[in-house]
Amino acid sequence: MYERTRRGPEHITVYSDYVCPFCYLGRESLRQYQATRDEELDIDWHPFDLRSHKRRPDGSIDFSVDDGKDDDYYEQAKEGVRRLQDKYGVEMDLDIATDIDSLPAQVASFHVKQHYDNDTWLEFDVAIFDALWQGGEDIGNEDLLVELAEDAGVEGDEVRSALSDDALFAEVREQFAEAQRHGVTGVPTFAYDGYAARGAVPPEQLERLVDGV
Repeated sequence: MYERTRRGPEHITVYSDYVCPFCYLGRESLRQYQATRDEELDIDWHPFDLRSHKRRPDGSIDFSVDDGKDDDYYEQAKEGVRRLQDKYGVEMDLDIATDIDSLPAQVASFHVKQHYDNDTWLEFDVAIFDALWQGGEDIGNEDLLVELAEDAGVEGDEVRSALSDDALFAEVREQFAEAQRHGVTGVPTFAYDGYAARGAVPPEQLERLVDGV
């Protein structure tokens, strides 16, 4: 059974990684489900590192590590993205972000989540997803993250400071480890009240998860 950090009755926990296209599609599914609710369901976001097994001790990614994902794998992934794009009515870049490091974005987002209100964090979070999957931009770039943060009402210098804070990076890496201890093995994973749904599941499945209908 999946555990979750539950701060109130109207929160859903979402484990995700910005470089995962299915996380982007899953968040659109969640948005569509949210639109059917009378009361907003806040997102209790937990970062997850899909490339943890490729990271060197200094945190950089060793792209030479064989993860078993060949051209056929990525073509199948793209086909899955195309199907869900059509289903959810989402336009996005179909190139899988295999060479983008999401760790800086996750650290910046984690900082904003800790120090700003949920609406500010959500605006920043959506902007990061859109920058990558709509604009094809490098969300590992500090200047881009600062720009997106400032657009969301966050002090840019705070983001620069967060991205140079080794202790914060260590805290985010502990978030990754905690997710695995809680039984999360892939993303997106949506968890509510001890139950979970994995993948870019449709809005009606999220409704069943949360409302039991």
